Amino acid sequence: MSGMKNAFALVVGVANYPNINPLPETVLEDARKVHEALVDPNLGGYQPKNVQLLLDKQATGGAIRRALASLANKNGQGFNVNEDSTVFFYVSSHGGRIETGAHAGEYLLPFDVDFTSEESFNDAAISGAEFSEALSAIPARKLVVAFDCCHSSGIGTLKRARRPAYKERLSERYYESLTKGRGKVILASSRSDEYSYVEPGASNSLFTEHLLAGLRGGAPGAGGVIRIFDLYDYVQQRVTAARDDQHPIFKAVLEENFPVALYAGGKAAAPMPAAPPADKYAYDAFISYVSKKEPDKTWVRKTLVPALKAEGLRVCVDFACFEPGSYVVHEMERAVEESRYTVSVLSPKYLESGFGEFEETLAQHLSLEERKKRYLGIMRESCEPSLRVRARYWLEMTDDDEYQINLPRLVQQLRQVP
Repeated sequence: MSGMKNAFALVVGVANYPNINPLPETVLEDARKVHEALVDPNLGGYQPKNVQLLLDKQATGGAIRRALASLANKNGQGFNVNEDSTVFFYVSSHGGRIETGAHAGEYLLPFDVDFTSEESFNDAAISGAEFSEALSAIPARKLVVAFDCCHSSGIGTLKRARRPAYKERLSERYYESLTKGRGKVILASSRSDEYSYVEPGASNSLFTEHLLAGLRGGAPGAGGVIRIFDLYDYVQQRVTAARDDQHPIFKAVLEENFPVALYAGGKAAAPMPAAPPADKYAYDAFISYVSKKEPDKTWVRKTLVPALKAEGLRVCVDFACFEPGSYVVHEMERAVEESRYTVSVLSPKYLESGFGEFEETLAQHLSLEERKKRYLGIMRESCEPSLRVRARYWLEMTDDDEYQINLPRLVQQLRQVP
C-alpha cells in the first residue's frame, strides 16, 4: 500500500506554560510519539509534509488557529483537503471552562494563555464555539479529534493576581458540540468528572500510551488499515482495565467506519484469535434481523450465518434456535442473554421493525447493565439508526467489497471477551 496520501494531521502538545502550572514532560513526549507514529511509513503512513507538529512555544493561540485554517484550505491557502480526506487532530494540553462573566464557556489553553483578565484570557484561549467553527470549516468527512487534556496535575495556582473564575476539565457537552456536521469523531481521554493520568515511571500518559499501541499494530488492521471504531475500542478497553477512574469518551456523527491510519504500513493484517473464549455463553452471536423481509432474510440465512459457522462460531438465529410454541418476546430475551454478542443487521426495513428495535434495545440495556460491550451492528443497507447505535461500533457490509473486508473483523470481535 502506497500510504495515506489524502490524510492530514495536526499534533499539539503544551507542557511548559509560562503563566499557569506546567504539565509533565510526558505531554510533549506524547505529541512527539503520535507525530512519529502517523508519519512512519511502516506504521500510519501519513505523508510527513501533511502533518504539522506544534510543541510548547510553537503552540500559541495564533499558531494553532493558523494551523486549523490551513486544513480548511480557505481561498486555496493551505493543504489540499477535500471531502474524501482524512484529518487527525491530536492535542495534549490544559483545558477547562470559565464559569461566569462575559466570556463564560469552555476553552483549550495554548502556550501563551494569560489569566490577567477575562479579555486577555480570551485573546489566546480557544473557545468551544471558535473551535467548533474551525472544525466545521474543514471539508474532510473523516475527521478525528483526540483530546488528552484534563491532566491530574491541574492548572495550579495562577501567577497573576486578577483572573476569571476558572474550572479545570472539559465537559461531555463540549465534546458533543464539536461533532456538529457529518463525519466527525471526538475521542477524549476521560469523562468530565475524571482526570487523564500519567502512571508513575511511564513515558506517556495512560490514554496516549494505548493510542500509540493501537497505531503501532495493537488495534485490528483487516485490509491493511486501522479504522476509527477499532482504534477507540482498543484504547477504551485497555485504559479502563488499567484504571477504574478513567474512562475514555467517544462522540461521533458518522457515515462510515473510516480508516484513520495504515496498519503496519498497510503490509499486514492483525492476527485473529484461534477460537472463542471459554465462558458461560451458549452462543457466540445472536443475529437480530428482519426475518420476514427481503433481501435481509436471504442474505442473513444464505450468506452471513453460513460464513460465521464456517469459522467455528456458535450462531443463534431465529429459525434454528427459537423454540416452537414459545412466546417470541421470551425467545428474543433468551437469545440476547445467552449470546456473547447481539449482532443487528441494519437496514431501513430493520429500523421499521418493532421486533428488531426490541432486540437491539435489550442488547443495549444489557451492555449498560453489565458495563460490557455486547452489542454490534452491521450496516447492510444505508440507513440512519438511533443515536445510541450511531455512537457505537458497527461494520459496513453494504456491498460485496465491504463484506469481504469486514467479515474477518466481525469474526475477530465475536471471538473476543466483551
